[in-house]
Amino acid sequence: MALHLHNSLSRRKELFIPADPARVTLYACGPTVYNPPHIGNARAAVVYDLLYRVLLRHYANVVYARNITDLDDKINLAAQREGVPISVIAERYTAIYHRDMAALGALPPVLEPRATDHIDAMIVMIQKLLATHNAYVADGHVLFSVPSFPAYGRLAGRSQDEMIAGARVDVAPYKRDPGDFVLWKPSDPTTPGWDSPWGRGRPGWHVECSAMIEQHLGRTIDIHGGGNDLKFPHHENEIAQGTCAHDGELYCRDWVHNGFVEVEQQKMSKSLGNVLLVENILERHPGEAVRLALLKGRYREPISWSEALVTQAKTQLDRLYGALRRLSEVPTQALPAHPDFNAAMDDDLNSPMALAVLMELVTRANTSTDQQELITLKGQLLAGGRELGIAQQDPEAWFSASATQRVEVPRIEALIAARNEARRLKDWAAADQVRDQLAALGIRIEDGADGTTWRTE
Repeated sequence: MALHLHNSLSRRKELFIPADPARVTLYACGPTVYNPPHIGNARAAVVYDLLYRVLLRHYANVVYARNITDLDDKINLAAQREGVPISVIAERYTAIYHRDMAALGALPPVLEPRATDHIDAMIVMIQKLLATHNAYVADGHVLFSVPSFPAYGRLAGRSQDEMIAGARVDVAPYKRDPGDFVLWKPSDPTTPGWDSPWGRGRPGWHVECSAMIEQHLGRTIDIHGGGNDLKFPHHENEIAQGTCAHDGELYCRDWVHNGFVEVEQQKMSKSLGNVLLVENILERHPGEAVRLALLKGRYREPISWSEALVTQAKTQLDRLYGALRRLSEVPTQALPAHPDFNAAMDDDLNSPMALAVLMELVTRANTSTDQQELITLKGQLLAGGRELGIAQQDPEAWFSASATQRVEVPRIEALIAARNEARRLKDWAAADQVRDQLAALGIRIEDGADGTTWRTE
């Protein structure tokens, strides 16, 4: 079956046809690295990792780029608070992002361009926009002239007035039109900046992605992905500047946007205090279960995050790994996934339906006694799991890790710290009492030169 994707620009599901099947291009907006990723950031990474895996089934060469925004006013503020260069903040949170996304089974992108490495490309693009009269210089800023691009607003599906009324748009005296957006802005001596024809400054957020796309993927790309919140203004502005800088050429053939993550039916936000960091979730749940929980809903729809959701995902993984453990003596053959699985995934990444197909295969694998059927089922389970990014561990390793997860790692480490403090104070009775508590939890501890280690019995 051919791949069909919902194109946010046309607002309908369409047959995916790349410009060049020998080189399919996919760009997804990556993180702004000033804090650890939350579960909403994780959903975007998992969704575009899933799309990348599906594309690889259809095409031999998929160039998947996911950028790192390492230049932003929030990064500047964090660096100023700590008294360090912005690179220190960016490197710290880029490493955390990589760690957390790897724990969720996200494959590394083929390309991971960083904004600070592409300042020259951004300046060149801004110069093109000035030359075509789609941009202007005002009060040390360079701004894109939104009225110069009549198609502005097509992605958002609203008029310019509606978009401005419904969004936080900077109102500044140097703007010719309220909707005009910044391509370049001046930097004071305390703010990071680069030399440019318009003075020392830094680029606006939107031009960063367009310049990196042009340099690494080309003037027109096949698929651009990101969260629903990026449709306006970020992606709308990308279309405007990317089209105008390339003499009206199409900027992107297909736009794919993933839905929000809600927490217990509420929008996740700092004001509500319900922002869930991936690193905290991973203290309680296996990364594979977190990944599957994010794939249990259709990618374009909101998903409500809860303990019940990830627990249900963990239960399904236990069933899946249980079937694979039963099939451990069955020969492994490299087979394609079940046709119904592929049909679901090719229908706009219908991961819930694909998962239902896998669970039906699990039921058959647990009841069949026909050796040839079991060989086929094992191959199909592994192939489907590979595309979803799950069920690739050794089953025994999965169940062993799950047993460790159930013992509440933070509690164990707190008990060990309490025991070590009791030993430091030579309160041997208290130390022995804590050891007994750990033993009751099935934890064996060993004291060595490098400190106290523990394992499950």
